[in-house]
Parts: sequence; C-alpha cells; structure tokens
Amino acid sequence: MGPVEEASGIVSHELTPDSIRLDGRTAIVTGAARGLGEAIALTFAAFGADVAMCDRDADGMEATAAGVEALGRTAYTATLDVRDGDAVRDFVEDAAARLGGLHVLVNNAGGTFRSTFEGISRKGEAALVHENFTSVTNGVRAALPHLGRGASIVNVTSIEAHRGAPGFSVYAAMKAAVASITKSLAVELGPGGIRVNAIAPDAIPTLGDLELVTDVHDGAPPDFATPLDERGTPSDAAAAAVFLASDMARFVTGTTLHLDGGTHAAAGWRLGPDGVFRP
Repeated sequence: MGPVEEASGIVSHELTPDSIRLDGRTAIVTGAARGLGEAIALTFAAFGADVAMCDRDADGMEATAAGVEALGRTAYTATLDVRDGDAVRDFVEDAAARLGGLHVLVNNAGGTFRSTFEGISRKGEAALVHENFTSVTNGVRAALPHLGRGASIVNVTSIEAHRGAPGFSVYAAMKAAVASITKSLAVELGPGGIRVNAIAPDAIPTLGDLELVTDVHDGAPPDFATPLDERGTPSDAAAAAVFLASDMARFVTGTTLHLDGGTHAAAGWRLGPDGVFRP
C-alpha cells in the first residue's frame, strides 16, 4: 500500500500481508548453486520474484533454476566467476534485458580456506580479496545502471566480520570490508531511493560450511551451539533477504542483520550441557 496521510498530518504506510511479497520484481542472486544462495533464490521465487542466477557450478545452478520455474517464476542463469568484472557486467545487462529490469541484487557468492596469516601466499590472499570483496563491488557496479527508487541491495557478510578469526584473517577482513561498504553505499545511494543492507550468518550449516568446520575441528563433528540451543537453516537467511528486499524494509538501510541464533551477542559465552552459559 502507498503512503496514508492521517488527520494529524503525519504520513504513515499501511502494511498488509502483501507488503512482504516480491511480485513484479526481478532479482539477481550470485552463488545460487547451493547453500544460502540456493535458498534465497528459491524463496524469492516463492514470494513472487523472477530470478537471475550466476555461479561456477553449472549443474547446481540449473537445479536451482528448475526449482524457480517449478514455482511458476522465470529463471535466467549464467555460468561465470564473480571475480571477473566484465563477465558480471555482461550477465547483469543480459538479465535485466531478459527479465524486464532489475529490482534486487543479492551478493552472496564468496569462499574461504583455512590458513595462518603467515601461510597465505600473495596469490591466495588475492583470491580471498577478489572472491569476497571485489565480487561485491563488481555486482554493485554492474547493477547500478539498472536500479531505481525502491531497489534493494543485500550483501552477505559473516559473523567473522565482527570478531577475530584466527586461521581466516584475510577472509574476515574482507567480510568486514563488505559490512563497511554496505554502510557507505547506503548513505551514498539513499537519495536515489536505493537501500543497501547486509546479512551476517553463523551457525547455519551448509555443505561447504560443514566441510570447512569439520576441517577446523580436525575431523570432529562441528559444534553449532547457539544461545537458542539450535542450529539455523539456509531458509533463515532467505527469510532475512526477502524482508530486506520487500516493502516491509522500506525504511531499513545501512544495517547488518545477524542471523546466528545469538552467537554474536554471546561474544564467546557457550551454553553447556547443564544449561549454564560459561565463557
């Protein structure tokens, strides 16, 4: 619903269940072959959006596209590396042309590996910088000519952007950079009606995360304990992305939503088997 002027002269916006819908909108989701990107793409489609997706995993992405189409929405895919700015630009231009415009960009693609800082080569550092930060600037730069008032950019950061991350120092620094540029872009693009926010997941197991966390714990089963005493799911990330893309979040910009069951708030306090929190 549009703005409503009350007798007092105060303008309010009437909310309805349709305010969360994404009907008539098109969205781009990077890294949509599996995990959080897959869940976000499918949930966007379930809420009415047409979805363009890119990933290096062509098979996984095509499976996601099939899911989008099964929900009655249009899917467009491209196999590419988000570190390649020219490829991202061409993909965004094609997606906007095929789907009739662009309203939402989700910069989800990223990745990391475990290493001490001393053990990271210059080549490895460059890969982490480009995969986790340059990929975001590539996406935003390509999308801006197609985004207008009411558009939404959602960047996927991590809890590691907000705490020390031994063994993942460069990755954490790049996720912190994404959180920082999210705030700067929100201020810069706000006068044009474009909102920019971030989501910071933790304790949401995906296949890639399970493999990584198992390695970190030397083969032991990963521990995803949270103050809520349960794990999250990729759908929890998708729910936040839908909210930020929708009219429900029309006044939300420059912020990071922590999707972590309270692990960021706990700041190292862990819930023991006796139900007591200890540092």
